[in-house]
Amino acid sequence: MDISPVVLAIMAITGIVTYKGLNDFNFFYKYCFDIDAVRAGEKQRILTSGFLHVDWMHFIFNMMTLYFFGDYLMQNVGVVFFILIYFVSMIVGNLITYQMYQHKAGYRAVGASGAIMGVLYASIMINPDMMLGIFFIIPIPSYLFAILYLLYSVYGMRQQNDNIGHSAHIGGAIAGLLLILLKFPILIQQNLLLIGLMLVPIILLFILFKKGKL
Repeated sequence: MDISPVVLAIMAITGIVTYKGLNDFNFFYKYCFDIDAVRAGEKQRILTSGFLHVDWMHFIFNMMTLYFFGDYLMQNVGVVFFILIYFVSMIVGNLITYQMYQHKAGYRAVGASGAIMGVLYASIMINPDMMLGIFFIIPIPSYLFAILYLLYSVYGMRQQNDNIGHSAHIGGAIAGLLLILLKFPILIQQNLLLIGLMLVPIILLFILFKKGKL
């Protein structure tokens, strides 16, 4: 499978920054998403944290997903719109994280997961019938994955018993979905049922947030 220079560049830059962060705590802390620092005005962390990862497994999982879906999405939307989806999804994921955890002192997060979810969900909306592999092994229709993963993310935020940035995942997915629907409005008509089903966990998330149950 060929890989485009754009996807390769994103992977390479993310790998270099991750390597530096894993070997230099001061660098890691300076650029990670730290809720207190962001609240104090260091807004650049909303972007820079997307190039850091907590360990190499975290990095590999994200970059493998980008490898499998990045070029597919780019072939359908073009280079410029692909870059837009990637970085807007990253930023929206972290903005939603900020909104939900702004009063949780000491909250920190890193990772390209918001951007990756944007790419993945935009790809799913283009082709809901393609098969995905959970852990790259277990086959599942992408439309089913899209719904179940959003539900799992809401559950994960509700339980708060792991170190996964579920809010960034949901924010990135929402951004990717909205951008691809803006690009191809015909997809709204073609995938109306799927969009409606995906709205259920998203609406549930915001109801739980408003009630203070997250």
